[in-house]
Amino acid sequence: MTETGKLESIWIKRAKRGPMDRVEKARLVAGKGLENNADQGGKRQVTIISKERWAEMMTELDSDLAPSTRRANLLVSGIDLADTRGRLLRVGSCRLRINGETRPCERMDEAHQGLRELMKANWGGGAYAEVLGDGEISTGDSVEWLE
Repeated sequence: MTETGKLESIWIKRAKRGPMDRVEKARLVAGKGLENNADQGGKRQVTIISKERWAEMMTELDSDLAPSTRRANLLVSGIDLADTRGRLLRVGSCRLRINGETRPCERMDEAHQGLRELMKANWGGGAYAEVLGDGEISTGDSVEWLE
């Protein structure tokens, strides 16, 4: 994988356990997360998954679940999220600090039996991050690691 990629999708969660709404543009708020997202603040302000890692897992499961099944906020391509705790990721003009690996919950097995276990390897559940600066992001924005 290269060190630069693309923002493929953005989802905003209306409420805890609520639906994930796909949007073309969103606003990131420093110290909070995505504007209008149910989860705000803390170390887990934005959740991110890799398009390539999702595709690998779907191949292993012989399934074609949409990436939105993961219930993450951002889908990126061309960026490997594994073992990136502490790194800075630029999405569009915004900086995010990766604070850890998003561990899969029982809802993943509700979507497809075995998905939860499969996601435990190689950061398959994605990463969570905190927002370091306000800004707008849009589908198609560039995504890259900052040193």
